[in-house]
Amino acid sequence: MAKNSLKPTLSQTFRIAHYPQAKGSEPDFSAALARSHKAEQEGRWEDACEIRFAAVQQLVELLPEDEPIELDWEDEHTRDAIVLLHSSAVDFFLVGDWEMAAAQLEMVLDIDSDDHLEATSLLAFVYAAMGEWESLDDLLPDLDDKSPEKSLVVLWSGYLRTGEIDKKALATFRRYHATYLEEWCAEEHPTDAKYVADISSDRPSREALARELWLQTEHLWRANGEFIAKLKAERWPF
Repeated sequence: MAKNSLKPTLSQTFRIAHYPQAKGSEPDFSAALARSHKAEQEGRWEDACEIRFAAVQQLVELLPEDEPIELDWEDEHTRDAIVLLHSSAVDFFLVGDWEMAAAQLEMVLDIDSDDHLEATSLLAFVYAAMGEWESLDDLLPDLDDKSPEKSLVVLWSGYLRTGEIDKKALATFRRYHATYLEEWCAEEHPTDAKYVADISSDRPSREALARELWLQTEHLWRANGEFIAKLKAERWPF
């Protein structure tokens, strides 16, 4: 007997109903999310990734194949399933499995069109890394024009396409996100006590937010040293 089933709501969304008394292999998504967090806290990163991916596989089997449905973000168990899917996408993003990351992020956006977890921004980085320019161009209008993520993706993808830093994109990044430009051009990006206190506060500084984004995407820039070198060489004058 299946533990999970989809239940329609009056708002034309669906909730994932879970029946803990039933026998079967399907996970309680909230419990799976808690187990993955516990594994991370204990330093068992591989176990955490496997827990998330196993839950995602069950979620894929639960959802209809013919058309996307909107899941109810307000329902805790349903929301935890969406978070698991997004977290698994991040896992694949961090190891450079762009195909899996893209597929899961696209699925997140299908079931959560309001994009509570900001999957669109991460998907833009994935499309750029894959060289999926048509998909990226279709996605860019969905990004906040004022966000550093959009400015950075436009700048980086332009370099990947042409091998050169686009002067206009750099000027935009420099004008509106100078703190982020400084972070991208810094020699070190320490995660010291000062940074941890700052980013954990109710109102993190722009410097801390810039470092957080760098750390979340660091593997991209380590693999694209030429881009960072050109950025450093051409960032002046302000």
